[in-house]
Amino acid sequence: MRRRPDSRLFVTSTLSLTLGVSALALACGGASEGAEQTKETKETKAATPDAPAAKPVDLTPSGPPLEHAVKTIDGEETTLASYRGKTLLIVNTASECGFTPQYEGLQALYDRYKDRGLEVLGFPCNDFGGQEPGDEASIKEFCAQRFKVSFPMFSKLHAKGPEIHPLYKTLTEETREGVKGEVKWNFTKFLVNPEGRVVARFDTKVDPLDPTVTGAIERTLPAAG
Repeated sequence: MRRRPDSRLFVTSTLSLTLGVSALALACGGASEGAEQTKETKETKAATPDAPAAKPVDLTPSGPPLEHAVKTIDGEETTLASYRGKTLLIVNTASECGFTPQYEGLQALYDRYKDRGLEVLGFPCNDFGGQEPGDEASIKEFCAQRFKVSFPMFSKLHAKGPEIHPLYKTLTEETREGVKGEVKWNFTKFLVNPEGRVVARFDTKVDPLDPTVTGAIERTLPAAG
């Protein structure tokens, strides 16, 4: 006597086949959709122009070579001519300013580039908000203890006004447009090339480690030539 086929096996097989077909269709549909999305992404990228590169800092030299007589923070006479052949970053500093923490960035710059010919020169100045009231000894101690400053520091001077130091008179009056102009606040930075001529200026709010500063320094270093 022949056995009748088990209807349960038939239903199970049919269900499995249906699920398999559905999964295959879903996979193919997903792959097709993914391919379309990839294509769309590539087309979008191709249609979108790259963002313009940042304009490099104008490093056209200006003004006479800096040879001014200055005093170190220890009171020793020297001249800026003694730094000829090195790149200089000249900064008017203050110990009680909201930007005083820039000493840390200036020291980091000095550590990074001193072996390639950079000198950071700090000139304490009390012209802006009376934020550098101390004498040279207290300024030196503050810089050493608070920020481990090892770059050259100098005696206090005036960066503006009737008693402006000859160095700052040259920096602000005898340089080209884009560099000249009265110093407005502490931690204004002037970049000087190895020939002793001013090539750029960065105002107070520009951090010493900003890429515009480091990029300009690297282009000006004697080793870069």
